[in-house]
Amino acid sequence: MKRAWLVTRSLLLWIASGLHFFTLCSLLVALGMVVDPRRNDWPQRVLFRNVLRVAGVKFEVRCAPGFDPNRTCLFIANHVNLFDAFVVYSAIPQFLRGLELESHFRIPAYGWMMRRFGNIPVHKSPTAAQTKELYRRTRAALDDGVSLVVFPEGGRTLDGHVHEFKDGAFRMAIQFGYPVVPMAITGSFEFNRKGSWMLHAGKIVVYLEPGIETKALTKQDVAELRDRVHDIVSARVDAAIAERRRRESDATA
Repeated sequence: MKRAWLVTRSLLLWIASGLHFFTLCSLLVALGMVVDPRRNDWPQRVLFRNVLRVAGVKFEVRCAPGFDPNRTCLFIANHVNLFDAFVVYSAIPQFLRGLELESHFRIPAYGWMMRRFGNIPVHKSPTAAQTKELYRRTRAALDDGVSLVVFPEGGRTLDGHVHEFKDGAFRMAIQFGYPVVPMAITGSFEFNRKGSWMLHAGKIVVYLEPGIETKALTKQDVAELRDRVHDIVSARVDAAIAERRRRESDATA
């Protein structure tokens, strides 16, 4: 009976959130044809936050002392599920765009919208020319005051934990001299995970940590910066997993 209720609930939530997303996104796409996306950032944020609400998510953002909401930077986040885009746009209080797999830009309607909104394509096995173009577009966005979000794991977690980060985002941050902000998404894996369409009731909490300056760093510091950010993000995620297990153990004791 419990399984049947979960299946029915998940199906209804997918339908409701999907209808909400595609209806309002169609309006945003139409608006984006004539209005600079920066000038309609507010309705985009409302849409993304409402998708989470309709999907049954309780949501909270916790900003650490020292986090500067107005500083242009690279946000470094763990990658959990298909709702990550809605989570980061709901959590980060400034104009934001993302580095996204190039294959996503070939998805009908969605790909056009992401390209129009200014997301930057990343190739899985880039040529030298594609890497150069990625660096050029990333630098141009940052210099134009657009913060960027990166998922340096390169794929969604299969066990809820944060896995190894790739170097690319940290190389760019050091080369361009912009700070990186560790961003930990917790509770999202329990809500939905890769390979499953089930949506479980729960709460997503996002932690925005103080930015880490990179202007004094060199390319020899890439690994140290990468590992430092990874440790900050994974510590938040692991603590949330441990707390959930503790509560479950107490409930069954």
